[in-house]
Parts: sequence; C-alpha cells; structure tokens
Amino acid sequence: MDQLSDDNSNKRTKHEVAEVKKIKGTVLLMKKNLLDFNDLKAKLVDRFDEIRGHKVSLQLISAVNGDPGILGKPAYLDWDTKITQITAADETFSVNFEWEEEVGVPGAFIIKNSHSNEFYLKTVTLEDVPGHGRIHFVCNSWVYPAENYKKDRVFFSNQSYLPTKTPLPLRHYRQEELQTLRGNGTGKLEEWDRVYDYEVYNDLSEPEMGTKHARPILGGSSEYPYPRRGRTGRPTAETDPRHESRLPLLKSLSIYVPRDERFSHLKLSDVIAYGLKSVIQFLVPEAEAKLDKTPSEFDSLKDILELYEGGIKLPIKLPDFPFLESIRKEIPLPILKEILRTDGERPFHFPMPQVIKGMIKFLSKDKSAWRTDEEFAREMLAGLNPVVIRLLQEFPPNSKLNPKAYNDEASSKTKECIEKNLEGLTLEEALKCNKLFALDYHDVLMPYLSRINSTSTRTYATRTLLFLKNDGTLKPLAIELSLPHPDGDQLGEVSEVYTPAEHGAEGTIWQLAKAYVAVNDSGYHQLICHWLHTHAVIEPFVIATNRQLSVLHPIHKLLHPHFRDTMNINALARQTLINAGGLLERTVFPAKYAMEWSAVAYKDWVFPEQALPADLIKRGVAVEDPKYPNGVRLLIKDYPYAVDGLEIWSAIKKWVEEYCSLYYSSDDMVEKDSELQLWWNEIREKGHGDKKNASWWPEMQNLKELVETCTTIIWIASALHAAVNFGQYPYGGYIPNRPAMSRRFIPKPGSLEYDELESNPDKAFLETVTPQLQSILGISLIEILSRHTSDEVFLGQRDTPEWTADEETLDAFGRFGMKLAEIEEGIIALNSNENLKNRTGPAKMPYTLLFPSSDVGLTGKGIPNSVSI
Repeated sequence: MDQLSDDNSNKRTKHEVAEVKKIKGTVLLMKKNLLDFNDLKAKLVDRFDEIRGHKVSLQLISAVNGDPGILGKPAYLDWDTKITQITAADETFSVNFEWEEEVGVPGAFIIKNSHSNEFYLKTVTLEDVPGHGRIHFVCNSWVYPAENYKKDRVFFSNQSYLPTKTPLPLRHYRQEELQTLRGNGTGKLEEWDRVYDYEVYNDLSEPEMGTKHARPILGGSSEYPYPRRGRTGRPTAETDPRHESRLPLLKSLSIYVPRDERFSHLKLSDVIAYGLKSVIQFLVPEAEAKLDKTPSEFDSLKDILELYEGGIKLPIKLPDFPFLESIRKEIPLPILKEILRTDGERPFHFPMPQVIKGMIKFLSKDKSAWRTDEEFAREMLAGLNPVVIRLLQEFPPNSKLNPKAYNDEASSKTKECIEKNLEGLTLEEALKCNKLFALDYHDVLMPYLSRINSTSTRTYATRTLLFLKNDGTLKPLAIELSLPHPDGDQLGEVSEVYTPAEHGAEGTIWQLAKAYVAVNDSGYHQLICHWLHTHAVIEPFVIATNRQLSVLHPIHKLLHPHFRDTMNINALARQTLINAGGLLERTVFPAKYAMEWSAVAYKDWVFPEQALPADLIKRGVAVEDPKYPNGVRLLIKDYPYAVDGLEIWSAIKKWVEEYCSLYYSSDDMVEKDSELQLWWNEIREKGHGDKKNASWWPEMQNLKELVETCTTIIWIASALHAAVNFGQYPYGGYIPNRPAMSRRFIPKPGSLEYDELESNPDKAFLETVTPQLQSILGISLIEILSRHTSDEVFLGQRDTPEWTADEETLDAFGRFGMKLAEIEEGIIALNSNENLKNRTGPAKMPYTLLFPSSDVGLTGKGIPNSVSI
C-alpha cells in the first residue's frame, strides 16, 4: 500500500513538473482599423470583451502524436500587455503555453477569437519548444469572431509537405481546411467567409437600367468563352435572373472577395487616394461648362500641355455637387478635398509623362519626338504594348477571315508603295532575309468594325508594315486602313494605303494614319494584352490554388505571392472599370463592345504560348536555336522587351527548377501528388472550363511540365503584367502619342474638314482623336494604374523573411534575388549603349519596364510579384 502511494506520488510529481513547463510565444497582429486612422470604438469594445472574459485563445496541435493531432491546453493572448509597437497598426503580444509531453512538437494551432471585432494575425513564434527549439507560423490572415466560423481557424507552421509526407496528426486539419476554403457552392458570401469559388462574368450588366446597360454574359458559352472569376453569391437581378445584381457605386469597396485577398490597409489608403482622381467621371455633366469656350475639345497642343504644366482650374464647391456630398459619408473629407482640390487649385494637374518630358521645347515646331516615324515604330519594340508585332512571312499579309467577305484590294498598291523603301532589296529578298514585320489588327477588328462604328467611334482596322533597317531600328513602310463595304460586309471591304510623308496635307494624313494605328493598339492593349492576358486569365489560378493546394504544399508556397491582391483588383474592375458604362467603355474605342471583343479574343488564348520563348517564336520574331539561352534567337537583336524579358524569364525558370527539385525527386512524385493533380484538373475543367477540351494543356505528369507551368504562371503574374501595365502613364499619359479613341474618318478632298486639315493640322488631329473630357478621364485612370503603392512587394522579394523553414529553399531564393540584381545592372548598361537605338529612341526614354525593382509611385519601372493594380 505504501509502495502504491509512492508510485502515485511520483507520477503526480512528474505531471506537475510537466504542467509548469512553459513555451513562450510572441504574436504579431494588427487590430481593426480604417485606413491609417485608429478605430477607437473597436479598441473600446475589445477592452470591454476582455473584462467580460471574452478573450483570444490559442491551442497547439501536435505534429507527432494522435490522428488528428492531440490538442494542448488553451493559452490566452495577453491582449492588454503590449511588448513592442512595430508601426501605427502592427503590435506584438505575449502568450504562454503549458507544454504537455503528449503534445510534443506542435505543427499547427487553433485560434479562437471571442472578441466582437476581427483582427489581422500576421505571425506567431514559439521559443524553446522542447525537443525542437524555435517554431514559426506565417499566418497573414484576418481572424473574425469565432461565432462567424463553422470550423476552427487553424494555422500551420512554415514547413512544407507534399500530401503523402504530411505528418499523420496534421492530415485531418490539412484536408478540413481545404474543404472550408472550397465552400459548398451556394448562398451569399459574407465578408468573413473564406470561400474560393467560380462564376461566369454575369455581373457586368444592369438589366434594371434597360438595354443601354445590357451586355452578354462572358463565360460558359462557345460564342463568348471566358476565364472564370470569383463567386460572390450576390442575389440575381430582379428583371433578369441570368445576371447577378450589382452593388451601388458607393459600396464598391465592399464587393466580396475572400477576406485575405483584400487589399492591406496601406494599399487601400493608396488606392482610395489615387482612385478619387477618377471621380471626375461623375462630375463631367456639371463640369463641362466650367472648362473653356470649347469644353469638348482641346484647342491646341498647348492646351494639353496645360494639364501638366499649369493645370485646368475648375472651381468646385462641395454644395454644388450632390455626388460629393454623398461620398463624403464614405471617405474622409480631408482626403477628398486634397484629391479633388475643391479650393480650385488645379484639380487636373498631372505629372509630366516621360514620353514628352525631355522634348517639351520642340512641341512648338512641326516635328517632335512622339511624332517621328522612328518613335512610332520603336514603341512596338520598347513601348507599352511590345507583345503584338510579328514577322511578315508572306505577301500579301495572310488573313484568316473568309475571303468571300474580306479581300485584300490594297495588297497590290502596298507592294508598289513599299518596294522603293527597302534599302535596295526586292520585296521577295526582304521577306527571305526576315526584314519585314507587321503590326496587324485587321483580322481581330474587321468582324466587329461595323458595330463599333455604330457608336460614337469612327475608326479603321489597321495593318502597319515595317522594315528592319541595318541599324536595328524599324522603319514604317505603309499603313493600310480598312472599313467594311458600305453596302454590307458580304461585299468585302474598302481599304486605302498610306505611306510616310512629312509636309502638307499628305504629312497630316500620315500622322492621322499613325493615330488610327495607335487607337487600335491602345484598345487591343488595354482590353486583351493587359486585362484579358494577365488580370482575367490569372484569376482561375488564384482560386484553384487556394481550393486544392494546402498552405503546407510547396507549390502553394511557391505561387501564393504571385496572386496577392489580384482577386481584389479584378473585383473592383468589374465594379467600376469593365462594367456596362464603366470607365473603360468611356475611354477606349470599342465602347459597349469592349468586353465582348475580349471574349472573342480569348478563343485564341493558348496557355503554353504565354511562355515568353513560345510567344516570341509564335510571332516569328525569334527562331528556335539551341546555341542561345532559352533555346531562342531573336531576329530583331535590339528588341528591348524581348532581350530584358528573356533574362527575367530565365531567372524565374532557374529559381522554379531549383525549388521544385527540392520537393520532387522524380516524375513519379509529380504524377502521384493528389493535391497537385486535383489543382491542375480544376484549372482546366473549371477555371478555364471553356477550354477544357483543348489538346494543348500540359498533362502534369512530370517535373518538366510542372516547372514550365509554374514558370509561365509566375511570368504572367509578374513580368508580363509589369511590361504592359506600368508604362501606361509614361507613354499614354500624353494623349496625342497614344489616343484611345477616334471620332471621325480621314476627310475627303473638297470637304470643310479637309480644308481645316490643310490650314490647321494640329486642330484637325485633335478633333479626330480622344476629346478633352475623355482624355482627362483616361489620364486619371492610367495614372492610378501606373503607380506602385507603398506596400508593393517586387519580384525576388517576400513580405516576410521566414516564409519557409527550409534552408535550402531560402538559399535558392537568395540566388534568385541576386540574379535579378545582376539583370538590373545589365539593363542599365544596355540603356546607356548608344548603338542600341531602340533602348531610348527619339524621346530619350530608356526602356525600364522590366527593371525588377522600383521606388513607390509613378516610376515606369519595377516588377511586382503579382497582378496587384
């Protein structure tokens, strides 16, 4: 009996010793706030919750014992004892866990928020865990009151595991978390929901407002195929249940995306500050009379310069504008007054666009840098949209359109015009020597042109032919302007050919012809190269990654930074930019047919061709050559986008190869990775479901396919988006350089318009391209889109240094960052090489759009990790 008592005493003593052993934890979080202003009400409520015993608890989950893992005792956040204040919003707190032997080494924890308010949990760090040491958890997630969740909130340590290598105690939690993120596919999604799901683009129309605001549903049909967007679960429109109801404009920031996909408070404050500039769209009807004697037109090029040098004074008082009174309830008045300058101090004053910054003194002359043929052609290689130009491999240019409906009347005239400008070559010799190139919008526009020209737009389908000179620059040879036959499309088309001219009416008409090319290029760039080929196509990858790849999965850790803010910016775009009557319809030439046109273009989208080497080869500007890096040789050696892009592509691919090889030692491991296979299947079957039967999808059966796929995804989200986005203001902020609209055709000799063309060329030009108010609106928009916000994370960077516990991975990532720094130095050297004439051009504007790093603001350089603006 005494012996038994002693045994029990010994057991009790051991248990008591175990109970008093502590694990010290540090929690970094951000309390609820609005922009940079502390939410005092939320703080008071949180304190009151603490007094009532409604606390925040954390409970460790064993990674070594149990199935599911054994839970430790709850520990409570010391909410009122702050260790350190990192910034105005981030704070660190202490938490102490009682370590229990049966828990052993934790691999995850459950957090329960019994407060009334949400908070943003950044990291949790455990020190001196017995048998292990330090364990770090990267959370970066909003935690709402526990009553809002059906399942506990679980966070895992920063280890990476393939599904079959996940510690047994954590597998249940891994699977349950993915089930939560998938949701059940029904119901309205609330702000605290974390559900990632798919929907077609049925939220662009407003049926209640009549046919003027009706647009086709994009996605789910062979006529209008489209990538899927994130589901919101909003009710259907009352007058047409095929469409989803829309939020009121003032509720735009409340549009549903999973809470962790929303902008950070820093980015939100930047976006609101920049975005309020575009509020002019709502002031247009009341502001027109205040501008000048011809409110719809710029009277001269000097008028346009006033936007940058002096600004247009527009005295606005809040009581005069009911709209401003209504949004004042939503946005702090000091910010509103600063952006709109309601004191009358130049509300439309813009930064000087780089394309004219160094050439202002020449604008009073007949010729200026932006007007030269050299700059016109250079921007096809080193401008805002350098991803369309292609090799001309046959003459006349090949058309995929029905020859019964569309013909090539202009071809014979074109040949006659251009042969004399080929530096002594015949047309056949120039073709054979790969000297002829084209910027061709004929086929993509002709089927839509009658409808587009039924709006306020008056434009042509353009085809520009160029010659590669011996100095590496391109020389425009001819521009074909085509229109449908006036008696019906079935009769074909009417085309005219224009060739370079410098003086008189012919010189002005040549400038107009180049302007129509720029209009085509601007619309195609904005709607297809920019929106469709980066923003829209990447969203299904964001959704599928969160639904099918656990945060523990190494491919999730690889790709996740490249999806930051994408769902949020796309949701805001659907709300204000690409919707019926939205900003893009007001500022680009296809008007109400803009999104419909992009859906038709999606029919030609092929995922493997988004890889840069494949794209260059497809366009004929490069050929396969194993002697060159990436296996391609450029036919235009001085092609800044391609030269810099191939360097970036190579660096990304090297990083992805190193990373994936650390987790997959064989092709068999790729094929048998259950999460990876479900992820890839869902991208094809659901995310890009309208293309699920395409034969070109990689099968995802080996490591090579995985590396190529991940490299392509990262390229699209980072470098490709940067190349077509952050030059919008530097190149397009000066409207004459890249007009987005045209309002009349080239005038006929003998008409009043032709007389004006001869007597006042600048006025004729300005009355043809984007009018004043749409110009100001368009400039406001692209200034916002071209800026880096203060929380930008660039390629080669992560938002937390301890994003993984794998040392080999961190070493490889460090090498990736060093390679990008080398590329930066190389770009600087190339831009200073005077023999590379396309690097700066007549505008003296170095090509920096693929320069990896950048400062905050309007810099014209920098590659963010993701499609974030």
